[in-house]
Amino acid sequence: MLGVTETTREDDLLAALPTLSRVFRLGEVRGREFLAHGLMNRNWRLDTSAGTYAVKEITDVPLAKVCRNLTVLVDLAREGIPVPEPLPADGGEFVAEVRGHGYCVLPWVDGEHVQGTDLTLDQARDLGAVLARLHEGLRQHGPGPIPEQAPTAKVRDVAEADRAAATLLGRLPSGPVTDFDKAATEALQDRRGLLARHAGAQPEGEVPAGPYGWTHGDFQYRNLLRQHGRVVAVLDWDRLGIRTYGEEVARTAQVQFGVGGVFDLDRIAAFCAGYRSVIDLSEGELADAVDRLWWKRLTDFWQLEFYLDRQDPTFGEMFLTDEALLNWWTDRADEVQAAYAAR
Repeated sequence: MLGVTETTREDDLLAALPTLSRVFRLGEVRGREFLAHGLMNRNWRLDTSAGTYAVKEITDVPLAKVCRNLTVLVDLAREGIPVPEPLPADGGEFVAEVRGHGYCVLPWVDGEHVQGTDLTLDQARDLGAVLARLHEGLRQHGPGPIPEQAPTAKVRDVAEADRAAATLLGRLPSGPVTDFDKAATEALQDRRGLLARHAGAQPEGEVPAGPYGWTHGDFQYRNLLRQHGRVVAVLDWDRLGIRTYGEEVARTAQVQFGVGGVFDLDRIAAFCAGYRSVIDLSEGELADAVDRLWWKRLTDFWQLEFYLDRQDPTFGEMFLTDEALLNWWTDRADEVQAAYAAR
C-alpha cells in the first residue's frame, strides 16, 4: 500500500511540474525529492536552474485560506522575522491550482528539525522569545483586523467525551487483536475512568483568559528549521488564526517538551520565561490556558480517530504516547502549572 501511495504522490507532482515551473518561473527541474516527514500535506524539494525550492501540495486547507496566510509572510520577512518569503505565481497569487491540486512554492532553507527536549535551556528560552516576537509581528501584519470580541474555544463535556470513547472502543477489533489494539483498548478504558474522576475540573465558559490576536497555530519542531542553534525558518502557516496567546504558548510547550510520556519541566519553564520577557502574560492567564489545554487533551481522541480512519500507524503511536503524557500530567498538575508560571 505504501508503494502505491508514494507512486501516486510522484505522479501528481510529475503531472503538475511543467505548469508549476512555468507559473512560478522555476526554470529547468534538475532533481526532486519527496519529503516524507510531513503529517498532513505533501512536500518536495526541487532543484532547478533558478535555485532550490520547497514545493507543497495543499491537501487539507482551503486554497484561498492558504493564499491569504502566505501573503502575511512577505511583511513578516521584511520585519526580520525568520520566515521564508513565498514565490508569487503569474498574476501575483501565492497558490497555483493544477489538475485539481493546489501548490505553493517557497525558497529552500537549509536547516534541521530539532526536537524540543534536545534544545539547551538557553535555546528553549530563545524559542519562547521567538514566538512572542512572532505574535508581535502578526499584530502588525496579520491578514485582517483583530476582532473586538474575544475568541471562544469549545469545551467538550464529560458525557460527550465518554460517548466518543465508547464509540472508539466499538471500532477497535475484539479479536484477534494486535498489541496496539490491546493497548488502545486499555487506554480508552482508563480514559473513561479518568473522565469520571475529574468531571468537576471542567473549565468554566468558552472564553479563554488573556490577550489574543493572530497566531501561527502549529508552532512546533516539525515546523521550525535551525542552523547553529538558532531558528532560521518558521514553516507551515496553514493554521494561522485568531487565538489567545496563552493557548499557543501552552500548546507549543506541550508539543515541544512533552516527549516520551513526560514533560521536561525545566525546558517548559525556560520557554515560558523567554516568552514572558517579550509579552507579559500573567500567571492567571497562563494557568487558564494550561487548564484548558489539559481538559482538551482529556476529552479529545483525534490521534486514534485519524489512525482508525487512515490506518496510519504514526497516529496510533502518537495516541499511546500522548495518553501516557496525559496521565503523567494529571498526576503532577501543580508542578506543571509552576513550570508554566516561570519568569
